Amino acid sequence: MQTTSATVDASLSAPRLTDVELDAISERFETWSATDIVGWTIETFGSRLCVAASMADTVLIDIATKVDPDIEIVFLDTGFHFPETLLTVRKAQQRYQLNLRVERAKPTVGDLFTLGTEGCCAARKVAVLDRVMAEKDAWLTGLRRAETESRANSAIVSRDKRGVVKVCPIANWSDDEVNAYILENDVIVNPLQHQGYPSIGCWPCTSKVAQGEDPRSGRWAGSGKTECGLHL
Repeated sequence: MQTTSATVDASLSAPRLTDVELDAISERFETWSATDIVGWTIETFGSRLCVAASMADTVLIDIATKVDPDIEIVFLDTGFHFPETLLTVRKAQQRYQLNLRVERAKPTVGDLFTLGTEGCCAARKVAVLDRVMAEKDAWLTGLRRAETESRANSAIVSRDKRGVVKVCPIANWSDDEVNAYILENDVIVNPLQHQGYPSIGCWPCTSKVAQGEDPRSGRWAGSGKTECGLHL
């Protein structure tokens, strides 16, 4: 596990951090614990911060709420989640008493069957998160480098395409480190993780993955698509 302890350095904080400053902070955070990274982010951005949760597990929620129990947790309800994912949301709400914000696309928005996969993701995920981020200066996400080759070079801190600061406190955690944290902290895990779904999206576009395959190969299988667009 990440064991490096670091106190929050107030000199890193600024109302508007430049890209050069964000790069320097990200490099420094390679040796910081996830808890300290979350602490810095909360201290820097306050209420203009949220955690985006996919509910594949609650590792980041567990870390973040231990630092600030009232931190805002955002869940994007696409209307096509597995029942197991919605169950994980309910379990997380019960355990952590979350400051939970559930966001959905407008009822008139099309879906997979009318817009196709790209259009559906754009309308029911990306546009909805864009709406949330219009009110924010930063967000926390559980994205990790070990998840897939396309994420292998992800920075711990960066500026996303919206101009909002994106912080990935567990970006450099291995699968073993995640599993160890889950066991040590009795973290809630989406039941689908134990049923052959290491990466969980909407049910029409998520398939089981054979042992040894890329964990995200079950997402939009056979389409060449690897990301919904939230992290591009």
